Amino acid sequence: MTDMTSKPHPTGPSSTAAPLPVVLAGARGHGRWHLANIRRLQHQGLVRLVGICELNPLTDGELDSFADEMPEQSADFGALLDSTGAAAAVVCTPIPTHTALALTAAGRGVHLLLEKPPAATWADYARMTEGVREAGIACQVGFQSFGSHAVTAIKELVRSGAIGDVRGIGAAGAWVRDDAYFRRAPWAGRRRMGGTDVVDGVLTNPLAHAVATALELAGRGTAEDVASIETELFRAHDIESDDTSCVRVTTADGLPVTVAVTLCAEDAGEPYVIVHGDRGRVTFWYKQDRVLVQRAGHGPEESVHGRTDLLENLVDHLVRDTPLLVPPERTGAFMRVLEAVRTAPEPAVLPAGAWRTEPSGKGDGVRRIVHGIDGTVAAAADTLTLFSELGASWARPSEVTTP
Repeated sequence: MTDMTSKPHPTGPSSTAAPLPVVLAGARGHGRWHLANIRRLQHQGLVRLVGICELNPLTDGELDSFADEMPEQSADFGALLDSTGAAAAVVCTPIPTHTALALTAAGRGVHLLLEKPPAATWADYARMTEGVREAGIACQVGFQSFGSHAVTAIKELVRSGAIGDVRGIGAAGAWVRDDAYFRRAPWAGRRRMGGTDVVDGVLTNPLAHAVATALELAGRGTAEDVASIETELFRAHDIESDDTSCVRVTTADGLPVTVAVTLCAEDAGEPYVIVHGDRGRVTFWYKQDRVLVQRAGHGPEESVHGRTDLLENLVDHLVRDTPLLVPPERTGAFMRVLEAVRTAPEPAVLPAGAWRTEPSGKGDGVRRIVHGIDGTVAAAADTLTLFSELGASWARPSEVTTP
């Protein structure tokens, strides 16, 4: 799927007009969400799906909503961009393929919505960002939470001094995933495959939004903002990657950003980010666009905000020069975290006494539950401390990385 032959397309903000011809690479799995979103925007006249890149073509049933104009299908991404004349591409393929496909699009002048994480290694990320810059294309990274209008509202609230001086950012995610989740694809739950980095850990893929959103609310999203990173990586499941982990980023100006996440929760909860001030706090449930403000001298204030879709923002950028919400440089700090996870020692295997199994409720599936982990991840976000500092019996001292 990675034909790298360069054949520039005559596209750009001055020559691109809606509906924007779009190719989707990766239309199954999470790609189904992108397929539905493209259909929604196509009905609004903003985009037109002209091609789908999949190793196995989608069936007519999977494409029934596009029956009036069936998109071209091919396993060769570069050839599909050429034959369709696509102006933009949505890339939702396995993590290790992101850089090659992004560079394929860049070589043809095709703009990008690149699913998170943008690359599997820092080197690949740097190569991708340089290729995008040299090609002069627009690239949007798929951290959907950055499109929440709550992000702007929280930043303005913090700038106003409503919660005093910010002393740190915490984030927590307690999700439930069963053994079938780690069999959903050959790369699932892997750190590498055949010498190729995958880095499909809880911090870097399923709950990557918790990390990226915390860094964004801290206002320290670029690579240069990171001074050091401490990681504590664990796994209860029989996989290579981590399923229960925490990380603490210390920024260049000393602000701590601590994220604790698990796929082995007792009960599935909504992930959230807390902005801690010395006179209050703001909690942001980023999947719900919901904000709770708690501060001295005021009662709790809760609000729900709208959201701008990232593909729609990309179209607006190309047509009206609206600023991109998630250009690659705003994910540099996140990629420093991913690189720290990638280069850390292998995740520690949790002892059998630290977890139990239960039926998943899906056929004969089984899930593993780490004892007390729901409260532990919440406490880490609340106190900006790591698992080992909270006294978890299975935690070990953190690994510290300086970028």
